[in-house]
Amino acid sequence: MNKKHIVVLSGAGISAESGLKTFRDSDGLWNGYDVYEVATPGGFKKNPQLVLDFYNDRRRDVAAAKPNAAHVGLADLEKDFEVTIITQNIDDLHERAGSTNVVHLHGEIFKMRSVADVHTIYEIRGDIQIGDLATDGKQLRPYIVWFEEEVPVMEQAVKILQNADYFVVIGTSLQVYPAASLVQYAPPFLPKFIIDKKNPGAGNFPNLTFIEMPATEGVKELRKYLKS
Repeated sequence: MNKKHIVVLSGAGISAESGLKTFRDSDGLWNGYDVYEVATPGGFKKNPQLVLDFYNDRRRDVAAAKPNAAHVGLADLEKDFEVTIITQNIDDLHERAGSTNVVHLHGEIFKMRSVADVHTIYEIRGDIQIGDLATDGKQLRPYIVWFEEEVPVMEQAVKILQNADYFVVIGTSLQVYPAASLVQYAPPFLPKFIIDKKNPGAGNFPNLTFIEMPATEGVKELRKYLKS
């Protein structure tokens, strides 16, 4: 018997409970930085050292963080369901919790690439410095999809969603596009769940259940709905 397919869109709210800060919680500042200084191509061009230092710090933050009960709960669903996680997060907490099928919309903090080539990707655990070059001789930068850049796996994410039996949105403000538009691609008949401490204003989508809880509690509540 084929397992039902759960597609999860996760955002910063799920990792916040592991101690990773979100810029949306602090008036557009991310750990004290204007997001446009550290998360746009223009910001990198203007001050590459600032941007590299910023992501070097984020890499250390993620390495020190641990998956929380929400990450573990989603991984545990794989016992009974096929689960695909589409995450806006650049951390690896879903993978460390045991999820085996994770698609990163906005890149990954433990990867880097050439400024000239989005396709040649390298693992990175330490810091990236000015003068660190890719094999094409160009400066290395974090493998992060910044604001104003294309989301290369967006088309893949839409296809995944169109083959779902359930769609779950966890810990995202649904304000960052194009990721937020995934909700609009969900077929009307599809059962949809939004888990968040406050309603992100998803609109009047059919078959929508809102679970007004933090991610760690909300994933436990989700299991009750899925088993009913």
